[in-house]
Order: sequence, then structure tokens, then C-alpha cells
Amino acid sequence: MRLEAFPLEFQGAMPILRKLQSAGYEAYYVGGSVRDILLNKPIHDVDIATSAFPAEVKELFHRTIDVGIDHGTVMVITKEATYEVTTFRTESTYQDYRRPDHVEFVRSLKEDLKRRDFTINALAVGIDGTIIDLFDGLDDLRNKVLRAVGNPYERFHEDALRMMRALRFVSHLGFTLEPNTFEAIQEYHSLLAKISTERINVEFVKLMMGSFREAGLRSFVESECYIYCPGLRSYGEALLNFSELRGPAIPTERQAWTLLMAMLDMNITDIRHFMKEWKCSNQLIREVTQMVPALQFRLKYEWDNWTLYQLGRELALSVEYLLYYFEREPNLEKIRLLYQYLPIYSLKDLALKGNEVMEYFDYPRGPWISMILNVLEQEVIEGNLKNQKEDLLNYAEGYLKKEMS
Repeated sequence: MRLEAFPLEFQGAMPILRKLQSAGYEAYYVGGSVRDILLNKPIHDVDIATSAFPAEVKELFHRTIDVGIDHGTVMVITKEATYEVTTFRTESTYQDYRRPDHVEFVRSLKEDLKRRDFTINALAVGIDGTIIDLFDGLDDLRNKVLRAVGNPYERFHEDALRMMRALRFVSHLGFTLEPNTFEAIQEYHSLLAKISTERINVEFVKLMMGSFREAGLRSFVESECYIYCPGLRSYGEALLNFSELRGPAIPTERQAWTLLMAMLDMNITDIRHFMKEWKCSNQLIREVTQMVPALQFRLKYEWDNWTLYQLGRELALSVEYLLYYFEREPNLEKIRLLYQYLPIYSLKDLALKGNEVMEYFDYPRGPWISMILNVLEQEVIEGNLKNQKEDLLNYAEGYLKKEMS
């Protein structure tokens, strides 16, 4: 089989392949970019594999960076872009279930491709467009089957993260796990305990955000991989309930975590602890702990000005969108209009400042200042009070007389 036309991303890298071939080396486009072209999906990274050893690559190209030279990868810099060029290699045993103890550079494309994870990722394309398929990856693409290259037990023992990658591919591509590949995941799922949480996090987020997340999450539970992921051991049924939510692919990471937390029915304290276990960023944790109660509110009620104001426009739009997954129709335009007509957008917009409150009222400095500003803020947002200094001072005076008496 031959590619009928090269995508622009491949065309940009073509001079690198030509130069390698002119010098007597083999060079191919490999990996996920080849898979994605055949699936008519966008290409994210163009990877080049070559029989040239790293030192030989560096001799040919004047502008290079040693991004992973111990593992054979040299970044070649052109005027338009940068490309990773990796030497064909074989790998030794994997003591930590993640990284090979030793990498050996070879001149054989077959030796390089047979160490890859899945047949659909073990395809190569030559400079003339010919697709090199040594492990029936094209058949698996046509049949929508995800199959490990060679012995699946060896592939997952070498790199346990490949199990999560398999589940992620099921979620994104809608492929079916080949039976032996799935059985190997079931048998070796406990090896995920050897993998860093940060790496599992990346794959799990992609799994949640796939267009076929129901199939991916169901395989995640049925393989029992979830048991060895932070904080999920007791939530198999909740994960299945999450998988059954109908709707499009979840657009953002914060929306994915918000839906998951809602389905796990966690309180704010538990959400914080859970997401810290998953090594999520502080900003993401802040957003999700705001969005989960807002989603629970929105499933029962319409938006009010105060809830919308506290959440902010962007997070409110994110929450409103999630109604899709509860068989409700979101009204994003209504959110935009409601927010646009809020009288203020933050405490800084209030016509009365803290120092003015202190000067006007004869009370010692204390927490009453922020208390009264917060009261005024809510009254203005809810439309009970105009955002004018005189009106705010009059209201504050009456309020403080009651509170301070």
C-alpha cells in the first residue's frame, strides 16, 4: 500500500529524509503520525526513524539538539520547524516496568518496529509513500482492533503504562481490544502500581475525554486497572455510571474531572484530597472544587446572579455545557447575557472601598470592614442595591447599627 498524497506535516520533514537517504541511510516516518494519516485524523507530531546513529545524524545536520541522545533521539532544527530523528534501536529488560535498562542502536527497521507497543503504531512510511507493515497493523486499522505487537505479556511487562495507553486508544479511536491483549492487561494490571501517578494521570485524562469513553472506561473497570489508580479502588460502579453518561467528547480537562467528581459523589474536602493524590495542579483543583457544587446547583435550579457572579463567566459556561451529559439542553447564550448585565464583576468594581468605609464609620479596624463590603457586594449583585457610593454608605450604616448594637 502507498500513500496517495503526503500531508503538509510530512512534506515539511521531507528534506530531512532525503538528506539521510542521500548519505546512504534508511529513513522513515513512523508511529502515531502514520496511524493518524490513515485514520484521517490530525497529526500532532512527526517522528522520523533512521538507521543513522546519533553521531551520524549530528554530522549531517548543522543545527541539532540532544533531546534524548542516550535513547537515540536528536532534534533536527530547520527554518520552518523542528523534528525528532531517532535511531533504530532494540531494548533490553525493563527492571522498573517503564524504562529499558539498556538501549542498543541497530541498522534494522524490523528490530525497531517490533519493540513498539501496538500494531497500529508499528507502521512506517518511506520517502516514496510506501507503507511498511510488518505486523498486520493495516488489517487491525481496517478492523478497528487494538493488538499488542508480538507477545502482549512481554509488551506490558516491559512498560506497564502501555496498559493505560491501550485503554486510552479504545476511548479515542473506538477500537476493540484484541482478546489476548485484553487478557494480558487483566493479568498484569497490578503493575500500574509501579508507574508514577503523573504518567497515569496523562493517560487517564485522555481516556475520560475520548469520543468513545464508554468503551474505554468499561475496559478500564473490567480489566481492574482502576484498582491501581489513586483513590479509585472503591469506585468501580461509579466509574461505570460515569461511562454511561451520554453526550459528545468532553472538551476540557476541568470538565472531565468535574463530571467524574460528580459521579463519585465526593464532597469538597474529598475532591481536594483525591485530586492531590492524582498530582493535579492547584489551579485545576480550585476550578473543579468550584464547578462541582455549581453543577449540582444547576441540575436543580436556574442560574441566579449571585451564583453566576461567584463562579465567573468561563467556569459557568463550562458547567452549563455539562448539562448535555444529563440529557438537558445547555443555554450558553443565556449565560453570556446574564453575565454581561451583572452590575459588577468583582469586589474591585464596588463604588465603595475599604478605606472609605473606615473613614466614614467610627469603629476600630477589624474584620467588620470586609464583612460589610461582602454584604454590599451581594446586595448589589442581587439587584437590591445600586452601586452608588451614597446608597452603599446608607445601607452600610443601617446594617452596622443592627450588627454592632
